[in-house]
Amino acid sequence: MGKFARSWALMKSSANILRQDKELMLFPLFAGLASLAVIATFAWPVFTLIAHHRAGFEGQRGHASPMFMLVSFLFYFVQYTVVIFFNTALASAAMIRLDGGNPTVRDGVRLAMGKLPNIIGYALISATVGMILRALQERFGLIGRIVVGLLGFGWTVATFLVVPVLAAQDVGPIDAIKRSASLLRDTWGENLIGNAGIGVAGSLLTFGLLLVSGMLFLGAVATHSVALMFVVGAAAVIGLVALSLFQTAMHGVYSAALYRFAEEGDPGQGFDRALLESAFRPKG
Repeated sequence: MGKFARSWALMKSSANILRQDKELMLFPLFAGLASLAVIATFAWPVFTLIAHHRAGFEGQRGHASPMFMLVSFLFYFVQYTVVIFFNTALASAAMIRLDGGNPTVRDGVRLAMGKLPNIIGYALISATVGMILRALQERFGLIGRIVVGLLGFGWTVATFLVVPVLAAQDVGPIDAIKRSASLLRDTWGENLIGNAGIGVAGSLLTFGLLLVSGMLFLGAVATHSVALMFVVGAAAVIGLVALSLFQTAMHGVYSAALYRFAEEGDPGQGFDRALLESAFRPKG
């Protein structure tokens, strides 16, 4: 329970940072909009090719064809590049705040642009890992899903701090992965518990928002007012989007503070150093 109490305190510190710099939530918003653009870009060519060259996308005995695998890999790669870029921008801006500065969206984007080759390299690695895990899952059925789950969890753990490493250090993607794994290996941390805590807190808030929205919508239906139903529905959608952006931005601030403490021994302004010292203990 002590671990979860500390993780909750760390999450509150992250939320306080976001209250000071609400513009940090723009980075996940940009990432979401860019992701939608990527999906739209790939959707039309894929549907067109399937319609005119269906055989090129259908492998024998239900296996994916090489063309389909190639298109899937390109989609993964572009999508990962977009998401990692804006996550790196968020981490860069968060570190400016942790240093006592007042970051802007332009600051985060500028710093991420300076790390673009490393971001692209990491996206390429991530897309390759994603395709391998997907191939294992499809090829081996239930056993494949179990193996993919274990491998995916291990990959998530090992790369938990890659984005703040890319944001803070001038290192390539492979070195960033090694550094992330090393920080996790050398310290006992709250990172995984805290990450799960952010997810649980976000899920509870989402459930509460959906419950309240559902009750309000039923009330609007009872009034037979189409306008009121539309307003309630629109407010619910906006609330869910805002909550998602807040949760994603809070995760970015949280990981930046944990990285900073693990690397430098100081989480930065807005975080209790004693709290981090109790959360991170050297192994041995």
